[in-house]
Amino acid sequence: MKANRATGGKPLYRRLWFWAGLGVGGGIVAFIYGISLIDRTLPNQTELNAVLREQTLTIKAADGTILQQQGEATREQLKLEQIPDNLKKAFIASEDRRFKQHNGFDPQGIVRAGLNNLRSQGVVEGGSTITQQLTRILFLKQEQTIWRKLKEVRLAQKMEHELTKDQILERYLNLVYLGGGAYGVADAAWVYFSKSPDQLSLAEMATIAGLAPAPSLYAPDKNPEAAIRRRNLVLQRMQEDGVITPEQRQAALQEPLTLKSSLPKRVQVESPYFTSYIQKELPKYVSAKVLASDGLVVETTLNPAWQKAAEEAVAKTLRNQGRWENFKQASMVAIDPRSGEIKAMVGGKDFGKNQFNRVTQAQRQPGSTFKGFVYATAIASGKSPYDSYEDAPFVVDGYEPKNYSEKFHGSMSIRDALTRSVNIIAVKVLIDVGFTPTIKLAHDMGIKSELKPTYSLALGSNEVNLLELTSAYGSFATQGLHTEPHGITRILNRQGKVIWSANFKSQRALDAESSAIMTWMLRNVVEEGTGAAAQLDNRPVAGKTGTSDEARDLWFIGYIPQMVTGVWLGNDNNHPTDGSSGSAAYTWHEFMEKAVEGMPVEKFPKRPKLEGRKGTIKAQSIKPKQVLNRSLDSNDDSEGESARNSEDSGSSKRRRRRSYSQEEQQSSDSTPRRRRRERTEESSSTNSSSESSTPRQRSRRVESDSSPPRRSRRSSSPDSSSGSSGSSSPQPSWRERLRPSN
Repeated sequence: MKANRATGGKPLYRRLWFWAGLGVGGGIVAFIYGISLIDRTLPNQTELNAVLREQTLTIKAADGTILQQQGEATREQLKLEQIPDNLKKAFIASEDRRFKQHNGFDPQGIVRAGLNNLRSQGVVEGGSTITQQLTRILFLKQEQTIWRKLKEVRLAQKMEHELTKDQILERYLNLVYLGGGAYGVADAAWVYFSKSPDQLSLAEMATIAGLAPAPSLYAPDKNPEAAIRRRNLVLQRMQEDGVITPEQRQAALQEPLTLKSSLPKRVQVESPYFTSYIQKELPKYVSAKVLASDGLVVETTLNPAWQKAAEEAVAKTLRNQGRWENFKQASMVAIDPRSGEIKAMVGGKDFGKNQFNRVTQAQRQPGSTFKGFVYATAIASGKSPYDSYEDAPFVVDGYEPKNYSEKFHGSMSIRDALTRSVNIIAVKVLIDVGFTPTIKLAHDMGIKSELKPTYSLALGSNEVNLLELTSAYGSFATQGLHTEPHGITRILNRQGKVIWSANFKSQRALDAESSAIMTWMLRNVVEEGTGAAAQLDNRPVAGKTGTSDEARDLWFIGYIPQMVTGVWLGNDNNHPTDGSSGSAAYTWHEFMEKAVEGMPVEKFPKRPKLEGRKGTIKAQSIKPKQVLNRSLDSNDDSEGESARNSEDSGSSKRRRRRSYSQEEQQSSDSTPRRRRRERTEESSSTNSSSESSTPRQRSRRVESDSSPPRRSRRSSSPDSSSGSSGSSSPQPSWRERLRPSN
């Protein structure tokens, strides 16, 4: 009773102040809970530094130039100081006049915008601040809901706490969508006026700033009258805010709207074969979730100057030699063998018509370029480059390799056999060193494709792609060290943070002495043999030519200490060409001549002493079941002889039609030294025509490096005799060989 009297006789729960206090307290608790609930759905503090939209991809060359962009990407990210002052103030006057005063959310601005819209009986001003718009661009969806608006306000406040006003304005001006496929003011200046932002007039700046609220409504190329009205309103606000004088405004109002439209730069794609390769490589380094949702910048190894030179060299070869040598496709790749970085890549003639990348996807027979691994295995096993073999008729387990010239040179050293690309000696060396050591060394040096233990392995019957073959030859350039070829150096996320960087370590594939000896031998191929067309003035070059059966594939893989470059010429349908590997060597020269400009001349290591060398690879000699030192031709029946005569007759006609090839072979024997720019260098390289012969029942041959094609009606592929048994294993059809690899 006393307590009730003290409180006026009413219970506590019936008092007004009690419920008012409870309501206020509950409201505060609810507000705090609501804020915490919103905060849990927002990006964390580190993500507020994002400078890219979601689901964008930007691929850059080594010098920072943009090669390709996907998604809602900004082609040119400008620093705030690079943006004209009047352009910045035009956006502030148009979108957020109290930008410098508020903390992300501006109630006063909302009230003012509402009153202005009521007076105008339309939407002439928005209530969202520039900070709110930036949060919507970077983190939020565009749905019109209260929940989204609450998140936008809260996120804007957090962003204002994390970033400066200048940082917010810079991000906004680089990311805001302004119609016509333009993201950011630099893109918009180009799309509408074909200018850079610093070249815009005041009227043009106001036109661009006026686009932000509704780009489709105020686009000057679609609605010029609406664009002019919006421009004039922006100019009026700039004058009201004291940004421009009445005279400046009047002059801008009288300026006619003159457009000079251009396609957005972000739709341009440079080096498309390379960028498509990069996109296929990305899943190796980042998760599918990051690729699908995050905004990424991929920094690559591509050298734009070298890429241009490579494209020009390939185009020139296709335009000239391709016409009369009957090949329609070409590819090239250049790699820094010390780092494994891909510096240039041309995957074909026209990416717009065919996206098949002949550097990475085409599996082709390497021909005599594979001899480099056979002889490297021999040298590493302890053999001397002066060890001799007999170039004479030879049949092993029913497999008969033949030289293209159908002639034999008698006793020859390993070095001379490589220089002149003699088939018979290459097979004999393979038998001495064994399948397993040769295949293992080729794989250690960079060949990833499957290699089968057949006698024809020595002549390049197993298919590889240009990237792995070029990378493997790079191991010679680095004294036996191999580094994985790659095109990506770093991957950055939306905040500019590095989430992956290249860290490929070199692995020892071949001992340094054997590598130096091989380089010495491969230099001789260029100086006095089949690769003469690749010579560079005052700079040592090493390399190897290669030609598959019927000249279907024309190769040259060459290197200097700083770079290894591979070239392939041929046809996608595997149709025989009328060319020689000299054309590939010439293409290599055309590219390298430009690529080495300004590059210091480095010397290859000197040839080590040959006396007392010990092998680092243990040979595993093959023990054939049967060896004949005579040709199988003498045992053919009359039907086989008739068929051979028919084939030889056809080949003779071709030899007469391509008589220059025989001249090439003869001139090559005298080791000419001509200037590389002359097309006849291709001819001088053809001494390697000692490699092939017409396929016959049990004996087939592979076309030599620079030989004219010998067409066969019985077989379209080199011999694929298996192992020591000499049994044949079927080769896949050309359609299967051209199927893109995964």
